[in-house]
Amino acid sequence: MAAGDAAEAAPAAAPRERGATVWLTGLPSAGKTTLARALADRLRAEGHEVEVLDGDEIREFLSAGLGFARADRHTHVQRIGFVAALLASHGVKALVPVIAPYADSRAAVRARHAAGGAPFLEIHVATPVTLCSQRDVKGLYARQASGEISGLTGVDDPYEAPRSPELRVQTQGRSVAQSAAELHAFLTERGLA
Repeated sequence: MAAGDAAEAAPAAAPRERGATVWLTGLPSAGKTTLARALADRLRAEGHEVEVLDGDEIREFLSAGLGFARADRHTHVQRIGFVAALLASHGVKALVPVIAPYADSRAAVRARHAAGGAPFLEIHVATPVTLCSQRDVKGLYARQASGEISGLTGVDDPYEAPRSPELRVQTQGRSVAQSAAELHAFLTERGLA
């Protein structure tokens, strides 16, 4: 068999799925992680490769030792952004629920994706701070109110809401399923779901 015949006989590789980073930013207890996990379940059921890069989990494993000063938060966001861009470049839908309070940090992650040719979609999970403090999933708002902690994003530390996100999801008065369906429809419109 000639070398050309062997190449012709080899099966063609399946085309790689188009990856993307779906960056969900918002206040603590806005519903970012809950929304990301619901969307991940739906995308996986459709056969997509999906990873959820939860900000708290990344902080524990890749950003251990970083605090919550602006420079540390920026470094944390850049580390997550690097991993997300890498996954997206390999056909994975990287769902990234992370506060990422500063616009310049999110812009740097967007620029990294643009340089590598990976789609980056900034989703603002726009939940009012009053509702976030009622949810208080991790008890942060109660701890801040009692004086146990300070520097809580959106309360006594800044949160720079995205001015022009690709999508702004309002979670107030909506179920997780409704918000996930809205985000799924948005991805479908862009050929990513």
